[in-house]
Amino acid sequence: MAKLLRVVFWGSLSISLWLASGLANAEKADKNKPIHIESDALRFDDREQVSVFTGNVVLTKGTIVIRAAEITVREDSKGNQFGVAKAAPGKLAFFRQKREGVDEFIEGEGEVIEYNGEQDWVRFSRQAIMRRLRGAQLADEAIGAVIQYDNTTDVFTVDGGASQGKAQPGGRGRVRVMLTPKQDTKASSEATPARPVPTPLVVTPALKERP
Repeated sequence: MAKLLRVVFWGSLSISLWLASGLANAEKADKNKPIHIESDALRFDDREQVSVFTGNVVLTKGTIVIRAAEITVREDSKGNQFGVAKAAPGKLAFFRQKREGVDEFIEGEGEVIEYNGEQDWVRFSRQAIMRRLRGAQLADEAIGAVIQYDNTTDVFTVDGGASQGKAQPGGRGRVRVMLTPKQDTKASSEATPARPVPTPLVVTPALKERP
């Protein structure tokens, strides 16, 4: 039975974690796919090559899906695309992308989501949360003030934000990370007979706050 690991980082920490060794990167073809956007309204500045979509905005780019109240898209002279998604008051913007070669997805939420098509990263700010799902099963989860995920290296960084005074409400500048190890399906099938139903995983209680 796979063990569940919950880690709570205190203070204004900034950490960098490999999602898991040997796993595929995010869908590489997404970077060169066209952007499709639906919204209630659009304002386009041809000179600056900036489009501002407002009202129930849904953006798709390959396997990437972004939902927000407002999304600003800019394109530079080299054709690189950049986006900033903002949530409606009291809500969070949403991001989802498939990982290449495996049935896994990266999901994230935040009041603001930034996407950099040139360097291929996504950043979640203010009440930020990012999850990795294996199929429909939650595998990893990170919570902080700012989370940045690099699609090219599969590295994400999480900042609690206390040192910059950006800690999320009730967070006290803490970074919370929950990680589950990847199961060796071959080894588990050889070692375990196919008769009893395994006991469901139990989430470890959150650590008590320091005095």
